Amino acid sequence: MTHHAPNPPSANVDRPLRELVARPVAGLARAVHRAPRLVIAVAVAVTAIMAVASGRAHDAPSGEGMMPDVAEAAAAETISERFGDDREQLLQVVVRSRRESLVGAHGYLAAARIEAAVRDSDAAARIADRDGRPGVITWAFPAQRALAGADPARVTDAEVRAAYADGLQALPSEHAAMATALLPADTPPEQADRALALVAIDTTGLSDDPEQRHDELLAIHTTLADAIAAADLPSDVHAEPFTPELLFAGAEEAFEVEIGRLFTSALLIIVAILAVVYWVRPGAGMSRRRAGRRSAADVLLSTATTFMAIVWMTGAAALLGPGGLDVIGGMNEFTQVIPILLIGLGVDYAIHLTSRFRENLGTGASVTEAVTGSIRTVGGALVLATITTALGFLTNVFNPIPALRDFGVLAAIGIVAAFALTITVLPAARLLLDRRAERAGRLPTTALARSSDQFLPRLMGRTAVVAERAPVATLVVTACLAVVGVYGMTQLDTRFSNTDFVPQDAPALKTLETLQDDFASAYAETTDVLITGEVATPAVHNALVAVHHDLAAVDGVVTVGGIADAASPVTMLAGLLQPGPDGATAPGQLAAAASATGLGDDLTVAEDADVDALYRELTSVAPEAAEMIASDGSGSIDHLRLQVATVADQDRAATLMADLAAVFAPVEAHGVEVVATSTGIQQQVVVDALQESQATSMMLTLVVAMLLLMAVFAYEQRRPALGVITTIPVILVVLWTFGMMAATGIPFGPITATIAALAIGIGLPYAIHMTHRFTEDRRRHADIGAAIRATVRHTGGAMAGSAFTTMAGFGILITSSLVPFRQLGAVTAYAVGFSLLAATLVLPSLLVLWDRWHHRHSEPAPTTEVDEPLLATVDA
Repeated sequence: MTHHAPNPPSANVDRPLRELVARPVAGLARAVHRAPRLVIAVAVAVTAIMAVASGRAHDAPSGEGMMPDVAEAAAAETISERFGDDREQLLQVVVRSRRESLVGAHGYLAAARIEAAVRDSDAAARIADRDGRPGVITWAFPAQRALAGADPARVTDAEVRAAYADGLQALPSEHAAMATALLPADTPPEQADRALALVAIDTTGLSDDPEQRHDELLAIHTTLADAIAAADLPSDVHAEPFTPELLFAGAEEAFEVEIGRLFTSALLIIVAILAVVYWVRPGAGMSRRRAGRRSAADVLLSTATTFMAIVWMTGAAALLGPGGLDVIGGMNEFTQVIPILLIGLGVDYAIHLTSRFRENLGTGASVTEAVTGSIRTVGGALVLATITTALGFLTNVFNPIPALRDFGVLAAIGIVAAFALTITVLPAARLLLDRRAERAGRLPTTALARSSDQFLPRLMGRTAVVAERAPVATLVVTACLAVVGVYGMTQLDTRFSNTDFVPQDAPALKTLETLQDDFASAYAETTDVLITGEVATPAVHNALVAVHHDLAAVDGVVTVGGIADAASPVTMLAGLLQPGPDGATAPGQLAAAASATGLGDDLTVAEDADVDALYRELTSVAPEAAEMIASDGSGSIDHLRLQVATVADQDRAATLMADLAAVFAPVEAHGVEVVATSTGIQQQVVVDALQESQATSMMLTLVVAMLLLMAVFAYEQRRPALGVITTIPVILVVLWTFGMMAATGIPFGPITATIAALAIGIGLPYAIHMTHRFTEDRRRHADIGAAIRATVRHTGGAMAGSAFTTMAGFGILITSSLVPFRQLGAVTAYAVGFSLLAATLVLPSLLVLWDRWHHRHSEPAPTTEVDEPLLATVDA
């Protein structure tokens, strides 16, 4: 094989790609060389400005930005705007007994004292006692009816249980069903060691502003919860109040604490690893003290530039977010993890640049030559690494979930900031420090020259034997693993829950799980069905009557006495027009309007009925009907709302959506639009959106990256195939990562949806560094074995250091009490580890086979036309 010498640096300097990349990098090198103090001063000034701006960053409320722009989300927003908020909200109290059944004397006493604590609290005025229904209902209310007036402290177990049985039998069937729902399902009363109490809270008169209303509700809930906690309950009885506001209020505080702990832990671990990576072995004229000082300075400079990049990112978040340009949302659960991400990824750039600088000094270059040479060679590679990494994150702009779009934008900004600061501030500071040592004759060039003899470079160098001696076998094994990864992708479970960012050890979360598992019917969520269009017509009304009958057969819909637990204008009419328990009749105007429409006993109306007038009269006599009927600005009724009690969890949400669509199809057939929405349905919509967007964004990133690399290698070396070869290991990394997720039971969700972009963003720079170093070493060595060993030893050593710091930074997330962070930590460790293996085992094997193919076809070895390759590798 012919060994080609490089052409002079002046050759082909006017090529477009060189103009685009090399000249800006050379300009940065000149700026650092000529005015290092000015470079640092400008960077510090920008950092100070961004720090001030970051103080204005807005934190988004928990869960904000998680819903894509879909009909279900729009329906929920319309319901909130057009129908206002419900007049009542429930506070649920899970009561546990460690010794006896709560249907007994001590349970009866506990129920009485819980109710007394609620009614004596400062929030007692908010208890909703309406229409003869008490605002506080406990599991003991059947017994309370029979034991009215008895002293709760003096009744016996036998008396309470007999009274409970008698009271339950005397209740109407729908009331008896509600009473039994306050005890665990399929548990006899005499064995019920858990029970439920309900407190209805009157929410009328609260603020219309969503944030202020939330704060007011939280204050009410907290007051009631504190009162219940202070109640004098029997020693073996424990009460746990629950509302979503109480759950997420504690979660937000815990989240902030958790983020701070994880950030600090990641920083400390990475600093420790950097200390090992940067350690200069004493000897060759360098004392242990000087070695420690040198290593500490490099650690400090690396972490300082990373911190500055984080400040730039948070400043950009404030400038682009609410109160600024308003093109992204506030800082959410996803964007707040970016600082941890930047710690893991940002120091990689510093490691590469510092390693090349040390190598240059070790070859006898002056400090100025070493700095400018490092920027010119490493800078080009880092440009492409930054572009591909930023592209990987920017694919999230196509994600249907706004919070993930913001994550992609800010992560890309952070990566670009890390590059800009590393390529300027770090070498400028190193230049100022080492010039002084150089003038004093204390520069440890001999000690720095031994960097490639350290543990990691030597270890990685030994792996080159795999690519050198068994490249085909290596590729066969990795291809088989890729097939396993493809199968794993098909087996991934996709999940999302609003409680994902609640610490798993939070007491309120345990209470929620008890409610969902043991009191499903009592804990039933509300599924809203929004009907829009020309809704006040006989056809739509009569179809709604039929819907109420059909709903009872839908799996997941709560029934009471065989009838679906649902509220609508139809049920309101039924409740008002039927004689009450005291013989009271409906208001005369409503009765007259109903008669005019031909409303029959089955609640259907005549084909020519004026349903609009009937609904208007309904809202006149029953103001609460405004929660079900809404009109536009001209007074025309154009929105109806149905509320259906459901117990379908996320696993059954898709089925519930399909069943409700089938039940409401006859209504929709009359020219109106019907949309069902609930927390479970919206979570299912998020899951569907993630599944649909993942493959598209992943393929887009890979195709764009491959085309970019093909263009780079075509311009630089007339070898576009190198772009394809460099991309293949990254494809394997993505497949292996998804396969490992399936093997370890990690589901695909909003935060793990970023892993494809992360795997590409990490894997591509690794592959780029390896390919470019190989082309450089191939010019230096006539033997392919020597070239691949040099490549893996030098570049692989730097990659290993980078990989370990990144894995450590993200690995700390595995200790988080938040499930998504644990998952992100694990899958990032998979992606980084696989990226290192792919770059040091798979890619070298591909490069060896590619080189041998060219040798067999008598083609020259890959060369460049300049002394300094356009995108030179990064090595240790």
